[in-house]
Order: sequence, then structure tokens, then C-alpha cells
Amino acid sequence: MRRPGVIGAVAPSSPGLADLLAAITPTTGSPMVVELGPGTGSVTAAIQRRLPATGRHIAVEIDQAMIDFLAAAHPGVDVVHGDAANLTDLGVRADAVVSGLPWSLFQPELQRRILDQVAAILTPDGAFTTFAYRHAGALAGARSFHRLLHAVFDEVIISHTIWRNMPPARIYVCRRPLAVQTFDGLAAKTRGVGRD
Repeated sequence: MRRPGVIGAVAPSSPGLADLLAAITPTTGSPMVVELGPGTGSVTAAIQRRLPATGRHIAVEIDQAMIDFLAAAHPGVDVVHGDAANLTDLGVRADAVVSGLPWSLFQPELQRRILDQVAAILTPDGAFTTFAYRHAGALAGARSFHRLLHAVFDEVIISHTIWRNMPPARIYVCRRPLAVQTFDGLAAKTRGVGRD
């Protein structure tokens, strides 16, 4: 794996997985979509296929080589050099947040920080999607992430296994944050779930 800890995907997401992740992208109006860890851009392309011309797509990437590649391959995307743990620095509210981050490689504290940031930038009707490799389900990081999703979001839907992806993966679709922390004024209301 090239640059382990920065690039967590074993291989680019399959077209089927990419399309399912991007399915929360609104197809009408002027939606704001924020993509986390776009990598080589397979999910980026799927989002772009759905996004209306009046929409905006921000891709947040920490690796400079990937930023350069994505900016050249997808000129219609705002590729931002940034950290998913600081999403509120973008100063936007997102109708959809789509993540390709390697959650099982993160410590629970970082997982929670990123999820709090996602919750803080989502619009009330917004949605968050991400995926996890099926084989990683037994890892401590994967188990922690699963618990945190249910602590942060009221609705967490887990897909069937996408066997044609390599490795096979499952998608999480999350809505209605339960506990949103305040970050520089992009606050939402806390509804009774405390922090771990």
C-alpha cells in the first residue's frame, strides 16, 4: 500500500460502490456536496455525474500528490488541501457529505472529532455516507466507528455487502445528527447524547 496511514484504500472504489456512496447527492437545486478523502477520484466522478450544474462540490484531501491529480482530472471540483478533522473551517453547510476515509486506521478520538465535524456542517435534511471493508469489521477501529455512528446520528442504515468491490464493502448512510458540537458558529442543537 502506498503511503499507509494516508491512503487507506486497498484499491480504488468500484463503480458500483462509488455510485452507491454518491447516491445521496441531490440532483436538483444548488446543493453543496463535501467529499472527504477523495483519493484517485472514483467517487468524485460519481458525485459529478449526479450533481446539477448549479451545485458545488468540495473535495477535502490531505495528500498533496492526490490534490494535484484530482485538480487536473476534475476541474469542476473545488479540491481543498485540508483535514477532515477541521471541516468547519470550510465555512459551508453541506447537503451531502461523502467519505472515503480509512476509519478503521483512526483512533476513536479522531473518529469522533471527524464525525462531530461532519454533523456540524450538515444541513437539517442532509445525509452522510461512508463505507467500511467487510473484512475489517473485527478490528478495534471498525468496532469503535460503528458505535460512534450510532452515538452521533439518529438514523444509521447499513447496506448489504457489495461483493463486486475489492475488497467487499458495506455502506453506511447516516442522517439527523443527535449531538452536534459548536465549532466557530456552525453549531446545531445538542439533543441529549453526551460525548464519550
